Amino acid sequence: MEGVGWISAIIIGGLAGWLAGKLMEARYGIFLNIVLGIVGSVVASAILAQFHVAVVGGRLGYFVTGFLGACLLIFLARLVRR
Repeated sequence: MEGVGWISAIIIGGLAGWLAGKLMEARYGIFLNIVLGIVGSVVASAILAQFHVAVVGGRLGYFVTGFLGACLLIFLARLVRR
C-alpha cells in the first residue's frame, strides 16, 4: 500500500472485491467483498513481488491487483469448500 492512503485502500479494495464477487458470482456479502479486495491486493502484490514484477499506476494498479487477488481468493475458497 505504498502509493495510496488507508482510506483510499479501503475504498479501492472494496470496489475491487465487489467487482470480483460479481464476476465470480460469489455471494459473500459487501463486508466480505471489501475484505477480499484488500487482502487480495496484499496477496497479489506479494505474489508479484516474488516474481520481481512491480505494480505501477497508483490507485489503478492497486485496483487491478486487488481485483486479481480477490478473484484468486474466491477461486481458492471454492476449491477448499469442495
